[in-house]
Amino acid sequence: MRRLGRTGLMVSDVGFGAWQLGGSEAWGAMSDATACGLIHKALDLSCNLFDTAPNYGNTNSERLLGEALAGKRDQAVLVSKFGHVPGEGENFSAEAMWKSLHDSLKRLKTDWLDVFLLHSPPPEFLNGSHPIWDAMRRARDEGKIRFFGASVDVASEIRTVLDTSDAQVLEILFNVFHQDARLAFSQVREKQTGILTKVPLDSGWLTGKYSADSQFTGVRARWTEEQIRHRAKLVGQLDWLTTDGVPLSQKAIGYLLAYPEVSSVIPGCRSIEQMESNLQSARHVLSETDRARLERFWEEFTGGGSNPLPW
Repeated sequence: MRRLGRTGLMVSDVGFGAWQLGGSEAWGAMSDATACGLIHKALDLSCNLFDTAPNYGNTNSERLLGEALAGKRDQAVLVSKFGHVPGEGENFSAEAMWKSLHDSLKRLKTDWLDVFLLHSPPPEFLNGSHPIWDAMRRARDEGKIRFFGASVDVASEIRTVLDTSDAQVLEILFNVFHQDARLAFSQVREKQTGILTKVPLDSGWLTGKYSADSQFTGVRARWTEEQIRHRAKLVGQLDWLTTDGVPLSQKAIGYLLAYPEVSSVIPGCRSIEQMESNLQSARHVLSETDRARLERFWEEFTGGGSNPLPW
């Protein structure tokens, strides 16, 4: 367990990313029984942080979490978001926020969210002077949420939020291939901000199961052939990480857990086996030497961060 920044909440160092729950065009089908079984198994294995959003599984992710956590709400730390409206694009207005929040609470069968986040919004919404932040504070004061913040991707966005708002939690894009966010960790420490890390396995590349010949559908179809070949080459340069027999996926999560600023890593899963592997990653936190080697690796192939890998 780790402390979620200054919130005081204690969360499992490896959480449960619930984007894949309930199935979708992006991830394929998943039965309700399978989804609920995954949630219950996570609780049994002391995983207590669940990250979801209204557009995950076209609201099915929240619905399934609500059903599976009935009678177990006190065992879970629930994180949800707003701004991506299922089937209707984006809407970050205060009016849309209140509707999204109330709908999320209803689906999750709870009176409150532990953490409520702006879901990868346009830049102007990251500034704490935007009226949406007052709306989130009001939701907190009314007891509908406990803590709030934003889901962001890069260091500049982290700095904007922390410089201008009283956000207590950030969800950040951070993995071996996307390390820009760590450049703002000094400010994260100063503000004692809780950090959740999304896309920790780079949409599957850091499991080692893809190659230059891999073909993709759904959300992974975003990569060009050239980008696939480049990622495959980079994965090949990580062979040294797995000479001890530990899977690349566990080492990739162990890399993130090597940063004390990280409160919880939130990989997704579609099976009990994947979840158990994710949770076992906590046994393989990287040494300072290996962490530094991966930092140099990223700095070299991105030119010091000036040429980032496309997400």
